[in-house]
Amino acid sequence: MLLSRFLRSSVPRVASRRCYTSYDSLPEEHQMIYSMCRNFADTELAPNASTWDKNHAYPSSAVSQLGDLGLMGISVESDYGGAGLDYLAYAIAMEEVSRGCASTGVIMSVQNSLYGGPVQKFGTHEQKEKYLTPFATGSSIGCFGLSEPGNGSDAGAASTTAVKNGDGTYTLNGTKAWITNAHDASVAVVFATTDKSLKHKGISAFLVDTGSDGFSLGEKEDKLGIRASSTGNLIMEDVIVPGENLLGEEGMGFKIAMMTLDAGRIGIAGQALGIASASIDCAVKYALDRNAFGSPISKLQSIQNMISKMSVARDSARLLTWRAAELKDRGMPYTKEAAMAKLAASEAATMCSHQAIQVLGGMGFVTDMPAERHYRDARITEIYEGTSEVQHLVIAGNVFKEYQ
Repeated sequence: MLLSRFLRSSVPRVASRRCYTSYDSLPEEHQMIYSMCRNFADTELAPNASTWDKNHAYPSSAVSQLGDLGLMGISVESDYGGAGLDYLAYAIAMEEVSRGCASTGVIMSVQNSLYGGPVQKFGTHEQKEKYLTPFATGSSIGCFGLSEPGNGSDAGAASTTAVKNGDGTYTLNGTKAWITNAHDASVAVVFATTDKSLKHKGISAFLVDTGSDGFSLGEKEDKLGIRASSTGNLIMEDVIVPGENLLGEEGMGFKIAMMTLDAGRIGIAGQALGIASASIDCAVKYALDRNAFGSPISKLQSIQNMISKMSVARDSARLLTWRAAELKDRGMPYTKEAAMAKLAASEAATMCSHQAIQVLGGMGFVTDMPAERHYRDARITEIYEGTSEVQHLVIAGNVFKEYQ
């Protein structure tokens, strides 16, 4: 992998950590990741993002290049084809990739967090060799099948069932909804109920090949934003899954899902930061170039107030995101911090993209400028991998525990 080889040959591993407050304060290897991803976003992603969005076109060439750079398995251990870097590196890369194209960002996020994360943490050596290595290099794409049409944010209410057969295989029946990468994935991590009497403790996780008999896809969803990534239903009708494709142990599915979402929220926070940053870039450049009343509109106090609020929201959310990533990298509890980062970053993305359109005025409402795409892309960040309302529950629940 280009990224891992480059970093290992150029920069010693950082042994100690501290609170990083700016890109200049980051370790050299993270600054290099930032520069590499920023350049890639500016040259390969941003110039094509609008076309991909308009045509609902999967950015296959960009995804392939992300794989070559090591970004499709940035946090996957090197023994299984990944770059073996930490979550701070992942958060930084996610922001810059998403600044160029939020759709490409979410494809990368699902690959690293939602698919690669549980396989790396709970998979056997054999499972990792088969279901992680080709995905870490970007040659294969994975997806995460948790949500269902009837359960929404209630992850413990899985109606998809997995019945164990006499030969040790499992028969899966059910539908998973709103699955990112659905139409491009060759394998899905699927959560199904193996013992309904145990409720959430009776949910198990499986690695399911999407080419299996009885496995089909619903139509691609026609979405408000992130239109270059595919979203659809995973439909399983008597799908036979080998026993060795059970991820972890029976009954561990809910735990696997919750731990995966904790880490995934750091990735989505990074995506939201990228959208916020792209919105700020668009607004600032326009304000400096657009003249009104004899001078650039950047001289107007109302414009300055908007740019100030946008920058404060984005930078505050970035620090929360880096803190959550740092805690995860240290092996410390980070559930609350990841929820805070995701909440703050997604709200910053929505606010910044809204304010960017205000700065641009009528130009912000047309597709000649990227502001309207940022506005559409931002909205989903407050919904997937736990709505803002769920984040508030997670945060408050953890705060109450700290006082008990």
